[in-house]
Amino acid sequence: MRAKAFTARRWFIGGRVQGVGFRYFAQRSASGLGLTGYTRNLDDGRVEVYAAGPQEKLSELAGMLRKGPHWADVRTVEEQDAAVEGHSDFIISG
Repeated sequence: MRAKAFTARRWFIGGRVQGVGFRYFAQRSASGLGLTGYTRNLDDGRVEVYAAGPQEKLSELAGMLRKGPHWADVRTVEEQDAAVEGHSDFIISG
């Protein structure tokens, strides 16, 4: 049996996304889907999310990130292909 191919995506989420639990939401969502990677606040007020795993799980995460947690107000989502990095779990980074 062949292992599922892993791919990676990177999102930059703008709007009211800092100080509203967005990184914790992203971590719970990604970990729940079995994805690895990280999320972090950016100096320009956006949140960056990097995740690696099966394409269908990345698509599920993308939908969750477009909505965000209850207190967030997601205004923009930029999505990019990314190189697969060797993360063992999904963490909140600086």
